[in-house]
Amino acid sequence: MDKHQVLRHARLYVLLDAGLLGKRDLIQVAKQIASGGADLVQYRDKISDDGRFLQNALELKKIFKHKGIPFIINDRLDIAYCIDADGVHLGQSDLPVAIARKLLGKSKIMGASAETMNQARTAQREGADYVGLGPIFHTTTKKIEKVRGLNLLRQLKGSLKIPYFAIGGINLQNLNQITQAECQRIVVGSAILNSRNPRQTCREFSRRLR
Repeated sequence: MDKHQVLRHARLYVLLDAGLLGKRDLIQVAKQIASGGADLVQYRDKISDDGRFLQNALELKKIFKHKGIPFIINDRLDIAYCIDADGVHLGQSDLPVAIARKLLGKSKIMGASAETMNQARTAQREGADYVGLGPIFHTTTKKIEKVRGLNLLRQLKGSLKIPYFAIGGINLQNLNQITQAECQRIVVGSAILNSRNPRQTCREFSRRLR
């Protein structure tokens, strides 16, 4: 896997959050996402114990590897290392990017969340391969203190050397606002996971982004 090539061409980054699935089966939803055109998938799980998290991660890795989709672990550097995931995504309260890079090595994809220009630039300086920028809109995925809005996307245009993905409350209804802000990379969670047909919703996002 050439991570730089992957990220250069990536448009639709799906956040597979176990906490958003309700009664839906994680593996079945993952299979729909895998066949729906996702370019990257991140597994986030704040509700499972370590054993279940590890088991799920191993099963998910097989599904996405079969489709050639890079599989990223949210937060849990230990799980990412244990299963040899394609990378890890870190929030502002997680381990610093520089330390995670030393532990996982240069070949793995290293992502970081950023809410400001300074945080994005710091992540880039410490070795992040991409930044998740937001929350752009209100979101139920996680507790937030402040919506960052479209201005953040406009401010960062041309100021980062690494790719950045808009995240937070993005759906098919407001997607055009993101693209009009000249951002073609997005992270989507609930709009796909809670849709009637995750596969078809993935395909529609992918089609519009391209």
